[in-house]
Amino acid sequence: MTKPAEVTRSTTGGIGESPLRPDGALKVRGEFAYSSDLWHEDMVWGVTLRSPHPHARIRSVDLTEALRVPGVHAVLTHQDVPGTNRYGLEHADQPVLAVDLVRYHGEPVALVAADHPETARRAMKRIKVDYEVLTPVSDAEHAVHGDGPRLHRDGNVVRHVPIRRGDQNATAPVVVQGVYEVGMQDQAFLGPESGLAVPAEDGGVDLFVATQWLHVDQRQICYALGLPADKVRLTLAGVGGAFGGREDLSIQVHACLLARHTGKPVKMVYNREESFYGHVHRHPAKLYYEHGATEDGRLVYVRSRIYLDGGAYASSTPAVVANAATLGFGPYNVDNVTMDCWGVYTNNPPCGAMRGFGAVQAGFAYESQMDKLAAALGMDPVEVRVRNAMSEGSTMPTGQVLDSAAPVAELLRLVRDRPMPAERGELDLRAMPGGVSNTTHGEGVVRGVGYAVGVKNICFSEGFDDYSTARLRLEVLGGEPAATIHTAAAEVGQGLVTIEQQIVRTELGIQQVTVHPADTTVGNGGSTSASRQTYVTGGAVKAACEAVREKLLKLAVTRFGEPRANLTPAEIVSVLGKEVIEETVEWRHRPTTALDPETGQGFAHVQYGFAAHRAVVDVDVELGLVKVVELACAQDVGKALNPQAVVGQIHGGSVQGLGLAVMEEIQVTEGKVRNPSFTDYLIPTILDTPPMPVDVLELADPHAPYGLRGVGEPPTISSTPAVVAAIRAATGLALTRVPVRPEHLTLEEPR
Repeated sequence: MTKPAEVTRSTTGGIGESPLRPDGALKVRGEFAYSSDLWHEDMVWGVTLRSPHPHARIRSVDLTEALRVPGVHAVLTHQDVPGTNRYGLEHADQPVLAVDLVRYHGEPVALVAADHPETARRAMKRIKVDYEVLTPVSDAEHAVHGDGPRLHRDGNVVRHVPIRRGDQNATAPVVVQGVYEVGMQDQAFLGPESGLAVPAEDGGVDLFVATQWLHVDQRQICYALGLPADKVRLTLAGVGGAFGGREDLSIQVHACLLARHTGKPVKMVYNREESFYGHVHRHPAKLYYEHGATEDGRLVYVRSRIYLDGGAYASSTPAVVANAATLGFGPYNVDNVTMDCWGVYTNNPPCGAMRGFGAVQAGFAYESQMDKLAAALGMDPVEVRVRNAMSEGSTMPTGQVLDSAAPVAELLRLVRDRPMPAERGELDLRAMPGGVSNTTHGEGVVRGVGYAVGVKNICFSEGFDDYSTARLRLEVLGGEPAATIHTAAAEVGQGLVTIEQQIVRTELGIQQVTVHPADTTVGNGGSTSASRQTYVTGGAVKAACEAVREKLLKLAVTRFGEPRANLTPAEIVSVLGKEVIEETVEWRHRPTTALDPETGQGFAHVQYGFAAHRAVVDVDVELGLVKVVELACAQDVGKALNPQAVVGQIHGGSVQGLGLAVMEEIQVTEGKVRNPSFTDYLIPTILDTPPMPVDVLELADPHAPYGLRGVGEPPTISSTPAVVAAIRAATGLALTRVPVRPEHLTLEEPR
């Protein structure tokens, strides 16, 4: 088969370049159509009634007054769900609408459709629900080991993953211990949950929605509606950010229920407060660690217990637990490991996928431990990491051998050796902590530098059938060869549509490439998560191109009388004429295996990504304010298919990690969310975002298309502990919890 390089010498905008995004200018100008912009001339509006209690029995629901509101078309409860009143990503444990029990603050209880959103909200407030309030279970560790109530039939443990390797009783001359906590972070995407459901003449429904996984949404909707897949058709609407928060259902089933009940198109759009209730969040965690090392800094053993609070329902907690356990020792060589990781049901808000997916929580803890170990040994924090760094050929705690590049030491040295930013005296006062508010002129401000490195799995794991489907059509349009690529993979802002075009240009040597809207009329594309889409959907697009090119070159033999290794665009036109070549391909990466349930051993992950950060911070120790002065990153990406997009992903992941380090947390007290707004839930703005120099390594993975390595998640893992390490260096404080709050910096005694 012809190699891509032989076909594409004259192609521009292909692999390795950074062509303009087809949606970029529209988004910058505010002209891009997001899901909240959807409209239908005769549509009605849907809203959701949610529980004000984190744990309560429902004695009764009275809809009488709501139905009397003029303009109301429907008021629905669980009794109106025609199919199975259960859904879930991995376990169908969550009701579409609550039956006799609510398990978290914000759980959906009833739906209203009306001819105006304010009418629908007014009617919703007239629904009378009689609750018997119950005591919530809010502590994950106690939910596992305590004697409190069982929240689900099988108990409070969603999943327990043990890792056992080497000598479980190993000892070492230098031992450091720590207990760490990670708060509940929100994905904080700017486009709230929204969509439009349109009833169809065949008794089915067409749903236009912002999501991360069309086919899994379709499967769950079919169960709830009691309809076959061909009667539930989904099309991806414009997505205003995701980061894991759109993997689970939000409006999908509710809008479809209302549309089929009213016979009218139904639009649903959450406001910001409801968005905080309406999607999963990052798992809060409590992590116990003990590291043992030799006197020259070599790790002998690591032991850990991790409790991940999954909230009221399972969502993707089982996979998050596996990631936290298998990656929970960091990118370090250590022969003797003991890990117990639990994902737990509580009456807190449901938690599931968010960028970093279990590795973020563990990364904060094990990197804090490495700094503590360096201090105990009197060693440089980079040196102790380099001394233990994994490399190609190292063995993971699961027994899996790293069979591609693992440049952990090189990444650490790259960030360490970067020039330092200017000293404080050379900076504008506005760059000081709180400086834009004129709170300081530099008094009480100290500087610190911190380092961290992290590891993340790429693609789905543990034997999951991880694949994507691509349909490619090649024809002549307007006298030029033109390709249309069709997948169900969701573009959520990461640039997948651009990558698909680049691959087709590279493989076929043509310029005109159209990306068909993602929908369920083509085979499954999998979730836009796990840093997998460029790898798996990119692999599917590449394979579809190869299948089309093989047919094209066979036609060329007929046209030219001899085999050709390369065709110019003009020759493609000549060969095709009025013919159309279309191929649909399913593509899979190499298989993984399930973990051994007793030891956690197994070939669990298809690929690993590594990133390192150096953070430089200024801390006002009198006011408890932090300014991140610089956040440098080095990351191995295998192959930068789109170099500009790669740097953008690294910047984005770094800033989300910065947010977790110093400001982002959903405050939950006894199961109740206290800050469901961007007034009280703080995320970094441009004023909080420092210069972020990036070193990109391209050490090809021989198992991956083009040698690429997933990019989006690794920088989120190492940025948080690097920022906190820098704050520790500035203040001398222990800082065992993120986010670091002002009171942690002004009230805690140095240690």
